[in-house]
Amino acid sequence: MDYRKLTIEEIRQLEQQSCLSDDWGKVLVKESFAVNHIFHTRFSGEIRLGVFEKVFELEGGLRKHSGLRHVTLHNCSVGDNTLIENVPNHISNYNIGEDCFIQNVNLIVVDGETCFGNGVQVSVLNETGGREVPIFNKLSAHLAYLIALYRHRPLLIEKLQMLIEKYSRKHSSFTGSIGRNVKIINTGTIRNLIIGDGAIIDGASRLENGTLSSNMQAPIHIGHNVIASDFIVCSGAHITDGAVLVRTFVGQACHLGHLFSAHDSLFFANCQGENGEACAIFAGAYTVSMHKSSLLIACMFSFLNAGSGSNQSNHMYKLGPIHQGIVERGSKTTSDSYILWPARIGAFSLVMGRHVNHPDTSELPFSYLIENKDETYLVPGVNLRSVGTIRDSQKWPKRDKRTDDEKLDFINFNLLSPYTVSRMMRGVELLKNLQDLSGETSAEYAYQSTHIRNSALKKGIQYYNKAIDKFFGNSLISHLQKADNYSIGAIRAHLTTQCGKGEGEWLDISGLIVPKSEISHLISRIENDGFEDITDIHKQFEELHNHYYEMEWQWAASAMQGWYGVDFSKVTKEELVNIIKRWMDAVVSLDRLLYEDAHKEFSMVSQVGFGVDGAHHRRVCDFEQVRGSFEQNQFVVSVLKHIETKSNLGKEMINKLL
Repeated sequence: MDYRKLTIEEIRQLEQQSCLSDDWGKVLVKESFAVNHIFHTRFSGEIRLGVFEKVFELEGGLRKHSGLRHVTLHNCSVGDNTLIENVPNHISNYNIGEDCFIQNVNLIVVDGETCFGNGVQVSVLNETGGREVPIFNKLSAHLAYLIALYRHRPLLIEKLQMLIEKYSRKHSSFTGSIGRNVKIINTGTIRNLIIGDGAIIDGASRLENGTLSSNMQAPIHIGHNVIASDFIVCSGAHITDGAVLVRTFVGQACHLGHLFSAHDSLFFANCQGENGEACAIFAGAYTVSMHKSSLLIACMFSFLNAGSGSNQSNHMYKLGPIHQGIVERGSKTTSDSYILWPARIGAFSLVMGRHVNHPDTSELPFSYLIENKDETYLVPGVNLRSVGTIRDSQKWPKRDKRTDDEKLDFINFNLLSPYTVSRMMRGVELLKNLQDLSGETSAEYAYQSTHIRNSALKKGIQYYNKAIDKFFGNSLISHLQKADNYSIGAIRAHLTTQCGKGEGEWLDISGLIVPKSEISHLISRIENDGFEDITDIHKQFEELHNHYYEMEWQWAASAMQGWYGVDFSKVTKEELVNIIKRWMDAVVSLDRLLYEDAHKEFSMVSQVGFGVDGAHHRRVCDFEQVRGSFEQNQFVVSVLKHIETKSNLGKEMINKLL
C-alpha cells in the first residue's frame, strides 16, 4: 500500500485541531487520507495512518466516527477505519489493524525486543522445576505431554526445546500487532502483547508479555479485572471476572473466570476454571473446576470434574513441594476429596474422601476410591454401571466449543478404546491373581495401598469381562459390516487384513489415544533431527488421530484372538456367532445396569424436599413437573432404544453369517 507525506495544508489543519508532532515528515498517510477526524493527538517517531471513514454504532444507539482523539502515538501504524481515543499515557511500537475500536486504555506499549509469551518456561507438575514446558502459540496437549513427562529421554527434550526456541525467536520483534476488528475498552496496561483478529478486551487490569491468538472464526474475550503475565491464550478462549494468570497457557475454547487464579499451569481445549485455584497443573481437555474452595495442584488431568473442596498436596514438609500426581482421563473427585501426592488414579474413576497412602490404581480403571477409617477402599469396575460415566462420554463431544478450523488438540472421546480395554484385561488377570494368592474366601484383598472387598473383587471381574466383550464385539461387527460378502473364505481374508500399525501397548497422550510403538517412532525421528519446524510435529499427531480406527482394529483383532482363543485365519462362523452373542449379552446387561442406576434418581429418597407444603401425591406431582417421569426421561429412553438397536444389529449380523 502506497503512503504519502502530509501536505502543508493538512499539517496546518491538524495543528489547528490541537495535534502536534516531533517531525511531521515522519507521518505518512494513505492517498485518500483526510484530517477531519483527528483531534488532540501527538505523533512521535515513524507513523503511518489509514483512512477514517467508518462510523461505529455503540450500545444505546450512540454513534462515533473512526479517527484519533486524545492519544499519543509513537512508532505506530493505524489501519483503515479504526477509532482510538482517550489514551492518557501512550501507544508505542504497534501496528494496529483496520476496523479497531480502542477507547479508555491507559497504556499500550512494546518495550524492547520480546517474544510475546512464546518460549516462557512453565514449571508444570513439579513446582520446583524439572518438567518445564516452554509455551508457544501452537502448543498442543500432546507435545506438552512429551516435554513434561518424557524426561527419561533427554535428547528428545533437548531437540524439542531447541525447536521451540527457534520458533520463539522467529516470532520475536520490537513491534507488537493488534489485528483487525479488535475492541479494547476501559483497560489498564497492555505491555508486549500480540492481539489477534476479532479479540475483545473489556475492562482488563493488566496484560503483559503474552499472545492472544484470536481470529474471526474464534475470537478471544478478555473481561473485567483480568490480570495476566507471561501467557499464551488460544482462539475462542474466554477469560473474565478477575481471573489471574501467571506463566500459564490457555487452550482453545477454554473458559476461566470468577476470580480463578492459576500459575505455572497448562490448560488445553475446552477446560473450565472458576472460583478456585490451579498451581502447576497439566489440565488436558475438558478439565473442569468450578468451586471456590477447590485447589488443583501438581497433577495431570483430563476430562476431570472436580467437586467443591477438592484438594491435593504436593508437599510433605521435608524437601519442598516436589511431589506430583496423575489422574487419568474421565475421573471425578467428590466434594471435600483429598489426595496426598504421589498417587496415580486409573481412568474414569471416582475419588471420594481423603487418600493419603499413595495408591496406584492405573491398572483398574472405572473404579471407586472410597475412604473408610483413613484407609482407601477400591471398588474395581463399578463405574461401568454408572449412568454418570455414560452421560459424560456422550456430552463431551457436544460440548466442544472450538470454532477455529485449526484444531491444536486431537481429542479421542471413546470410553472404550485399546487404552482402557487393555487395562481392563490386565485388571481381570490382576484380580484373579489376588484371589489365587489370598484365597477366594478372603474378606479383603490388599492392592497398591488399597483394600478390595471380596464382593467388590468378584463383581469387578464381571464388569470388566462385560466391557471387554462389548468392545471386542463392537470392533468385530464394525469390521464385518465392511465385508464384500459373507462366505467363510472372504470373512477370513477380511478379518486378517492388516494396516501394520496398532499392536502392543496403547497410550493416552493427553487426549490422543495412540499405540506406544507409533509414539516411540515419532520420538526417534525427533531425536534424529527429522523435523525442521516444531509445527511439523503437529501434523504427525493429526495423522495418528485420523488413522485411529484402522490401528484400533489392528489391536482389537490381535487381542481378540488371544482373549477368545480363536484364529481368524481359521475361524469358523460358529466362533464368530459366539463372540457376537457374548457382545449382545454384554451390551444388554450393561445397559440394564445403567437403567437401574438411572432409576435411583427417581426413587422416593430423590423426592425429598418436593411438594413442600402438600401431602404425598403433591410431592409426586411436584417432582414430575420439575424432573419429569422416569419413563420419559431422555437418557432412559435412549438406553432402551440402544438395547433394541444393538439387539437387532446383533441378530442381523448373525443371520448374515448363518
